[in-house]
Amino acid sequence: MAVFSLSDFADHEQVVFCSDDKSGLKAIIAVHNSNLGPALGGCRMWPYASEEEAVRDVLRLSRGMTYKSAMANLKLGGGKSVIIGNPRTQKTPDLLAAFARALEQLGGRYIAAEDSGTSVADMKYMNQFTAHVAGIKDKPTDEGTRSGDPSPATAYGTFIGIKAAVKEQLGRDSLEGLKVAVQGVGNVGFDLARQLKEAGASLWVTDIHRDSLTRAAEELGAVVVAPDAIFGLDVDVFAPCALGAVLNDQTIPQLQAKIVAGASNNQLAEARHGVALMKRGILYAPDYVINAGGIIDVYHERIGFDRAALLAHIEGIYDNLMEIFARARAEERPTAEVADAIAEERFRR
Repeated sequence: MAVFSLSDFADHEQVVFCSDDKSGLKAIIAVHNSNLGPALGGCRMWPYASEEEAVRDVLRLSRGMTYKSAMANLKLGGGKSVIIGNPRTQKTPDLLAAFARALEQLGGRYIAAEDSGTSVADMKYMNQFTAHVAGIKDKPTDEGTRSGDPSPATAYGTFIGIKAAVKEQLGRDSLEGLKVAVQGVGNVGFDLARQLKEAGASLWVTDIHRDSLTRAAEELGAVVVAPDAIFGLDVDVFAPCALGAVLNDQTIPQLQAKIVAGASNNQLAEARHGVALMKRGILYAPDYVINAGGIIDVYHERIGFDRAALLAHIEGIYDNLMEIFARARAEERPTAEVADAIAEERFRR
């Protein structure tokens, strides 16, 4: 498989393939850009169907982190890592230790945090073998303390971003009576759904895990729908909070929502799908802008945690999106294209 010729390669600075026979580790670390600082991004563990699928995913995710950190005004570059395997059956202490040793060899060019298939506990365990992990320190909240898990910050930032999109597209400050379809109710998706429910929204949800759906139905009163049915619902907002590439030639024609705003990464299968959304009059909140709360949380852990400063930084997602929406409207360009242009101005200078 050729790597340099992949469309997703996008001038990556470094791509490292890691393996360990004893633990069964097969992993890829991608550093996209380090102009603004060390590359920081989550470590995902997933049972990819092929090695090529894993390579494409880590390249897309790594590039997205560069743009995410730049848009969030962080002194960080963009990187990501993937471990090939089922986290529910193949994740072992030996495998995590082997990955941590591979991480250590990069000398801090890439810093890992939890992601789909990994946890704060995994990062803390890896910290025994490398200093280059983040999102592991407990943080204060109104209710006491929480773990270093950045998912609450991601969910809160996405909630703030939905408010911005609703203001832009529907001219409303309140979310009371808003109809939202949430695709994926894991850690981030469920917390986002909870905040939407508390703000007065009605919820429709789907997920590949039955226990997550049961919880959303019982605790939030959400209506559970089949995975394929989530796209065509008559709702105000479609919130993708699972894996990427869900906005494509098959799904976009089904959308009845006027807004797409969710927490998952790489929601557009291709850049042209941002154009397709615009042509249909659907407002798209660029994924790496709206879901930046997690990386902001981890960044503040690194510079000396101050909760008020963290919350103010996350709430700045609202203004970032409103700037993108206004510029896109004035220039008649897709919001994703405008976001890319602003981010590139920041990390390439």
